[in-house]
Amino acid sequence: MNSILLTGCNGQVGWELQRTLAPLGRVTAIDRNALDLADADSIRAVLSEVRPRIIVNAAAYTAVDQAENEATQALLVNGQAPGVMAEEAKRLGALLVHFSTDYVFDGNKNGCYVEQDVTNPLNTYGRTKLAGELAIQSSGCRYLIFRTCWVYGLRGKNFLRTILRLAETKDELRIVADQCGAPTWSRMIAEATAAALATRTVAEGLFHLASTGSVSWHGFTQAILELTEQMRLRNPTLTAIPSSDYPQSAVRPLNSRLSCDLLEQAAGIRLPDWKDALRLCLGGAATA
Repeated sequence: MNSILLTGCNGQVGWELQRTLAPLGRVTAIDRNALDLADADSIRAVLSEVRPRIIVNAAAYTAVDQAENEATQALLVNGQAPGVMAEEAKRLGALLVHFSTDYVFDGNKNGCYVEQDVTNPLNTYGRTKLAGELAIQSSGCRYLIFRTCWVYGLRGKNFLRTILRLAETKDELRIVADQCGAPTWSRMIAEATAAALATRTVAEGLFHLASTGSVSWHGFTQAILELTEQMRLRNPTLTAIPSSDYPQSAVRPLNSRLSCDLLEQAAGIRLPDWKDALRLCLGGAATA
């Protein structure tokens, strides 16, 4: 039976991975209390003790705006830690599965980004995640890197939960309409990851993993409000605004669309349309 080490088990994707990875082997799931990703020696010690055949790194520094003021910490967690895991994976003969982000791109491309497109992150978070990708790729270990996009779920801090909270307290929601991407449910990411590992047809490489289709943050909000109208006591007005009217510490790419054709060709895996996935996610919320 495979021994699988899962980091970041209490995060959005990590929480879902605990369930989807269980049929594939014996899962050791750890969170930040058991593993300090900023401490290379701690990472090596844990991996030496567990000696997994598969390492699934779902942990990351994800506070995009805060990273502008905590660049060193973000780089330790997002850049150095994956490199250390990769070195240990090579030593153990293990496969490393790692998650990255659309923020490695600058968003200036017309159309969907493919895996081979030139990276040019606009913010510290994107630069540290790219550093993690490069560290893994240069290590010589077997790896799967999944770049995903606009991750949401019913746990943790994410756009969906923020909108559901604000919709109960605000009369107007002013949402950016000039950034586009594919909202991707954390459960779908976890299920696709497990499917890729189960098929054994994808042994190594970097792949994009996101929902089909695209929408703006404003359009995503509109869909959330429409699908939860019967669940809410308030019905706020929704106003579209440009990014310039919502200044943030970290610059975001205007285009975060990812082509996922390569993963479909390699493993027959394609996620559903973003709105179908959102409907499934919120259907679970309604019956919870």
